[in-house]
Amino acid sequence: MLNLRMTAAKWLSQKQPEDTAYLLAQNSFHSATMAKRVYFAFHYQDVIDFRANVVRNHWLTKPHREAAGFFDASLWEEARKKGDVALKRLINAGLEGTSTTCILIGSRTYARPWVRYEVLKSLKRGNAILAIHINSIEGKNGLTKPLGPNPLLYVGVTISDSGVTVTLHEVIDGKWYEYAEIDGSTSYRTDPVLQRYRGKGFHLGHFFPTYNWIADEGYQNFSRWVG
Repeated sequence: MLNLRMTAAKWLSQKQPEDTAYLLAQNSFHSATMAKRVYFAFHYQDVIDFRANVVRNHWLTKPHREAAGFFDASLWEEARKKGDVALKRLINAGLEGTSTTCILIGSRTYARPWVRYEVLKSLKRGNAILAIHINSIEGKNGLTKPLGPNPLLYVGVTISDSGVTVTLHEVIDGKWYEYAEIDGSTSYRTDPVLQRYRGKGFHLGHFFPTYNWIADEGYQNFSRWVG
């Protein structure tokens, strides 16, 4: 069992490198070549409450912007009835053609198993990742809610001493376990990672930013966050 927070402590004070969008990718080319198509990962309750829709709809009002993700519950339910393999295929197909994955953080997003899959699959394929707190947005009842836990703190990686093997992890009941749901393996090979990351473990909050839609003025800044 690995305590990622402890082993990553020295990294906390360092500036995020410019190459984090593909630092740990199996193939490091996505962020530089893809069009502006964003994959949204979320808990469906936040669609029902309309908070997730606010961010997605704002993105789609911009010219030459597209969104992926499963805001239509019927597509998700149809795949769910067929089992986990069908859900993975659905997510994998949704990620195709995207350059960025945006996690919309509600109250229970961090605990949703398929959000973890979406995030770690995004990491492996080389998407830039960002997370946005949306509980500060008024729901359809006109109320806000306390901010939910950040999903980026509940998934992480360890990097081999050689810098070419990445192993995926997740938090379950407060402890870190290897994560084997991505392509049937806990680990994958990547281009050599910078020396300062080798032989260490990190939760993904060390690599990718988190914002608050209201406090950080998402209406004005979302396009910049996506890059």
